Amino acid sequence: MLVARSSADLEEVDDRVRARGGQATLVPLDLRDGKAIDRLGGVLAERYGHLDVLIGNAAELGVLSPTGHIDPKVFERVMALNAGANHRLIRSLDPLLRAADHGRAIFVTCAQAREHKPFWGAYGASKAALEALVLSYAAETRRARLRVNLVDPGPMRTRLRERAYPGEAKDKAPLPDTRTDAFVALADPGCMRHGELVIA
Repeated sequence: MLVARSSADLEEVDDRVRARGGQATLVPLDLRDGKAIDRLGGVLAERYGHLDVLIGNAAELGVLSPTGHIDPKVFERVMALNAGANHRLIRSLDPLLRAADHGRAIFVTCAQAREHKPFWGAYGASKAALEALVLSYAAETRRARLRVNLVDPGPMRTRLRERAYPGEAKDKAPLPDTRTDAFVALADPGCMRHGELVIA
């Protein structure tokens, strides 16, 4: 099941999934809409009764700016997606992950949460909040079958990176599909890693 705001982006990924013999259900949804996430949890519960793997990957850069110059609306928007949406996903989908034989929740973070670079205040704060949230969730679920982890895939050639480094050469950062091994390993039913930050 693929969730994103843009139907065009969903269809692009769906084409690649189908080209490899897979299939996907496409869900156009803005993850800042908490009530929509709650509805998604209800639909998944009715249709499947459980959720094997959740990957929380959506992120917004906001602006690179001195911290005191960041417009409060921009800061709130970044926090709402990068941290708040993941809280709503956990809140809505935790029962379904626990109902799975080997539920796995994997959230994507970034070194900016820990490096504290100038001008990255909004994005860095949102990823630091995400890490604290996810590691607390992992501590709460340590006795469950569910495994909860964070992945820092490192620099990748994404639209977010293009916005952060507009003059960077296209081949400076690797494509995202070169960083999938960590996700596949953590999603494996036999993986026992829990409450970890995995650097891909």
